Amino acid sequence: MNILKIIYKLDTYQIMKTNRLVLLIAFFTSIFVFDQTIIIAQESNWTHFRGSNLDGISAENVPVFWNDTTNVIWKTEIRGKGWSSPVVYGNQVWVTTATVDGKEMSGICVDFKSGKVLYDILLFKQDSIYRKHSINTYATPTPCIEQGFVYMNFGSSGTACVNTLDGKIIWKRDDLKVEHVQGTGASPILYKDLLILHFEGTDQQFIVALNKRTGETIWRTDRPSACYDLLLPIGKKAYITPIVVNVAGKDLLISNGSAVCIAYDIQTGKEIWRVVQGEDSTIAMPVTEDGVIFFYTSFVTPANGEKYVELLAVDPKGAGDVTKSHVLWRFKGPILQLLTPLVKDGIIYTVDSQNNLIAIDAKTGSSLYTKRLKNKYNSSPVYAGGRIYFTSVKGETLVLKVGRTLEILAENKLPGELYATPAIAQNSILIRNESTLYRIGER
Repeated sequence: MNILKIIYKLDTYQIMKTNRLVLLIAFFTSIFVFDQTIIIAQESNWTHFRGSNLDGISAENVPVFWNDTTNVIWKTEIRGKGWSSPVVYGNQVWVTTATVDGKEMSGICVDFKSGKVLYDILLFKQDSIYRKHSINTYATPTPCIEQGFVYMNFGSSGTACVNTLDGKIIWKRDDLKVEHVQGTGASPILYKDLLILHFEGTDQQFIVALNKRTGETIWRTDRPSACYDLLLPIGKKAYITPIVVNVAGKDLLISNGSAVCIAYDIQTGKEIWRVVQGEDSTIAMPVTEDGVIFFYTSFVTPANGEKYVELLAVDPKGAGDVTKSHVLWRFKGPILQLLTPLVKDGIIYTVDSQNNLIAIDAKTGSSLYTKRLKNKYNSSPVYAGGRIYFTSVKGETLVLKVGRTLEILAENKLPGELYATPAIAQNSILIRNESTLYRIGER
């Protein structure tokens, strides 16, 4: 009897030990799964113009085919007018908008799942407005977003930080001013504790880094007067959004203004290198792959011949003026390049201002194929699931298979005028036209 009791107690002890082990395994497994869920959720966000990595590339899978009714999960009317792209964090989609006369500028938050408007926040109200081009809007810069905060910029009209949990304004700045003439288009970007803003008008051109929590200025860098003094005032403006690249262990801010592309130490605003070329506005962002920077210059006027721009490939490991030493190749194109190219797996995909769809070998700068399109494509392309999505001003989306030969998979159509670059998150593509925000995905 005593022996049986001892055996029973030992078995009970072993069972308890086993149960504790099972509970511990379950606990740590749940932590791992929770962490993986956080990682997956972060990957599904789209936090800036052209995505969380500023490259237009998503790991998501989105539909190939749609129209105004097919594969539309929801569509939500957005009041006012704006060409800013949607940004996504968790269950929130944010865009900016403005009244047509530019006197009121707002941020709008939409529920990702339902399309319901959660917040409609008036950020700036003004009696006098800056001038803009007829195709521009007073809400063209795309917001940037992170957990808990969204940052919205309207050029000289002001910049605001909003708490995404309750819609309250954290801080505002409206003292950073330039003469836009044709409006603004440069989107803000986040880097660690900094919010980076570009102000490039006809009167002055500068980049400023703000403390993202307080709005205080951390550094300000003016464009070099030696590159700009010879330009006409109208040629000094620019609309670009920069990128960040790591070169030899140091993060550089790559920013192509109207007269010069400069790599800055992003922590201090100090210039590291420059490539000088151009006489007028730049709009397209720089892009990068495999340690090479690609960017469009503004136009050049040759001694004899028509004006042109160039897409340059640059080795970013230089210092000082690297115009003659570090440009790897040049690809000539027509002036007024609006959209930002997309580079994927050694191929650069772009549409120039004469509606030519072009694929370029990123190593050599040689054209792989060219196709003339019938409409303008001012919205920048995005990538998902082995496909490139180009959206025209007429609301048509051309879906291409990636590769060195042209293969068009679909031509989709939504109503209305469209300039905003799409966003991709959670296996959906979000497209904003002149009046409506669409979430497109398979139900």
